[in-house]
Amino acid sequence: MDLYCNPALARMRAGEAAIGLAIRMSRSGEIVLLAKSLGYDFLFIDMQHSGISIETTVEMCLTALPAGIAPLVRLPGSNNLDIGRLLDAGAMGIIFPSVGTPAEAKEAVDACKFAPIGRRSVGGGYPHFGFETTPIGNVVEKLNRETIVVCMIETREGLENIDAIAAVDGVDVVHLGANDLLADLGLHGEFDHPAVEEAVDAVLSACKRHGKFAGLGGDKTPKGQMKFINNGGLFMSTHSDYHYISTGAKAHISQLRS
Repeated sequence: MDLYCNPALARMRAGEAAIGLAIRMSRSGEIVLLAKSLGYDFLFIDMQHSGISIETTVEMCLTALPAGIAPLVRLPGSNNLDIGRLLDAGAMGIIFPSVGTPAEAKEAVDACKFAPIGRRSVGGGYPHFGFETTPIGNVVEKLNRETIVVCMIETREGLENIDAIAAVDGVDVVHLGANDLLADLGLHGEFDHPAVEEAVDAVLSACKRHGKFAGLGGDKTPKGQMKFINNGGLFMSTHSDYHYISTGAKAHISQLRS
C-alpha cells in the first residue's frame, strides 16, 4: 500500500473543510473505524490532555492508515522526543499547542519534515507505505508533502506573531485554540467576546496571505463552527469522544427519568 495522499490535506487542497474528531477517552482502534464510518476526515488524538499512551496512539494510527482517515496527534511542546517516533509509526501529522513565535513554529517544522524543509531523521519500514521497501527519495518527498504540521495559536503572544508564524515554510495549518486564548486574555469561556472574532479574523487573514489552512478549536457551537467554515476556515475539530458520550447519554437518561 502506498500513501498517495493525506485524507485531511486532500479535502483542504480541494477547497473543502476537513472535519476532525478529538480522541480523549477511547483506547482502541474501534474509535478509528467508527469515526471513519461517521464521515470524519481526521482524528485529533490528544496526548496533551489525556492519559493515552504512545502504544495506544500507534494502534490507532495503524488502524487509521488503511481505513482512509488521517491520524493527527497533539503533543505538549515542539521539542517532544515522541514526535519522530509517532510519525515513523504511522501518524500523519502533529498538532503543536501554544505556538507563540516563528522560531517555535520552525522548531515544529524541523521535527516533522525531512531536509531540506526540516531536520527530521530518516528511518525505514514506514507503515504509511504498507511496510513495503520504497526508494528513500519517494519516502522523503511524499511524507514531506502529506505530513501535516499544525501550529495552535493560544496566547496573546501567538496572536501578535500570527503573520510571522503563518509565513514559516512547512507549517500547513494555523489553528486558533479559542479556549486557551480566552484564558490567557483573562476571559475564560467568553466565546462571544469581540476578542474571539478579532482573533479568528487575524488567523483567516494570515493564512490567506501565506497560503496556509486556517483551523479553529475551542468554540464548539455549530453556529460558530459553520461561520468559520463559511469564512474560509478549512480545518475543524468538532468535539471529543468524551463530549458525544456524555451529552448523548445525559439526554437519553433525562428522557427516561422524566
